[in-house]
Amino acid sequence: MASVPSVSYSITVRLEVPAGGKAVSQITHVVENAGGIVTALDVNTAGHETLRIDVTIATRDTEHAESIVAALERIDGVAIHKVSDRTFLMHLGGKIEMQSKVPLRTRDELSMAYTPGVARVSLAIARNPEDVRRLTVKRNSVAVVTDGSAVLGLGNIGPEAALPVMEGKAALFKRFAGIDAWPICLDTQDTDEIVRTVQILAPAFGGINLEDISAPRCFEVEARLRELLDIPVFHDDQHGTAICVLAALKNALRVVGKELRDVRIAMAGAGAAGSAILRLLLHAGAKNVVVCDYRGAVHLGRDDLDDSLRWIATHTNAEGYAGDLRGAVKGADVFIGVSAPGILTGADIATMNENAIVFALANPEPEVSPDEAREHAAVVATGRSDYPNQINNVLAFPGVFRGLLDAQANGVTDDMLLAAAQALAEVVTDEELGPNYIVPSVFHPEVSSRVAGAVREAAGGRPRTEA
Repeated sequence: MASVPSVSYSITVRLEVPAGGKAVSQITHVVENAGGIVTALDVNTAGHETLRIDVTIATRDTEHAESIVAALERIDGVAIHKVSDRTFLMHLGGKIEMQSKVPLRTRDELSMAYTPGVARVSLAIARNPEDVRRLTVKRNSVAVVTDGSAVLGLGNIGPEAALPVMEGKAALFKRFAGIDAWPICLDTQDTDEIVRTVQILAPAFGGINLEDISAPRCFEVEARLRELLDIPVFHDDQHGTAICVLAALKNALRVVGKELRDVRIAMAGAGAAGSAILRLLLHAGAKNVVVCDYRGAVHLGRDDLDDSLRWIATHTNAEGYAGDLRGAVKGADVFIGVSAPGILTGADIATMNENAIVFALANPEPEVSPDEAREHAAVVATGRSDYPNQINNVLAFPGVFRGLLDAQANGVTDDMLLAAAQALAEVVTDEELGPNYIVPSVFHPEVSSRVAGAVREAAGGRPRTEA
């Protein structure tokens, strides 16, 4: 797919130009001819002879940005003073901070917030450990834990490089659900060490969000922590994705007038996300699913099945199809991809059943071009923000954790995930629903609260504890 200019690669260029003449219009013209988009042009300082101008430009990537700057340098009379990458500027010094919720202006306030007054609170918790949720940040805090082994689409880049992503995740928790989240980037990829480290950190948190841990390690880490801890453990790459996909699929099926129990589903991807999506689809009532990985369809006759693939083979593909993905897609009602870019073509989508649904969620390049898929499918969704129907985990995890924390839940169940998906789907009204609107915007004011309410009810409906 051809890349398009994006704010993710926007730059601000400070230029000095002659005060008279056509320099300003030349700047805009040069940027547009080079394939960029001028999103802002501000005069920084003005004089009789020269103007200092800040031009903000959306570009495709770093190389494209450099070519645009070079083109601007070639304009007669224009001098470039500074080029700033706006994304890097946003990250300078980090994106999150800790703030005190209580004033510390006087000696009295200090003595209550800290010593000696705080000792009484600590002794109260020692006598009744349940009070820790009522009297500390634990009731509203989540640890965002990674080992840096599967960061976004970047792969195994390590804990330091993962930190900006975990900071971003913490910021999203705060923005969309009012939750205090803390990035925990572990300098180990040993399963035992990860489990033990999270276990001994857990007393300070009300929930654990596992993030960007590669498969199959993530499965064992999550399973063991769920056994060890009395707080919810949620792997967003698995369960957040599954919630959003099921919600979107419920609404896409409403658009085309089909039922989940009746449709034939072909899936590409049997890793963490694919396995979680499959489990939730089956829990929701899907009956006919074929899952493919890089070797083709997963079936009981294969000789390379690990525990996860064996579970998939046992619960899907009842007819024992042993072919490739293209064969699995032929005649299917639904395609769900969480795998690799460009593995299907529009011609493959044309072989699907009438009123087909295509979720091509590999990012940044989907399994099939959305434009080609739209020529043959009734509903198309991607993980990208520049197409309709973006499947974005931000729709799920803030509300899920808000509900879990409010209910003081001890764990996460499939029924909670199912309730979250149903609530998310119902945010889209019958009047709004259509081929290009099957999931709400992440900024929809009701998303987090509706999901939280559904999870809270599924968890037992315990009210939020107040101090």
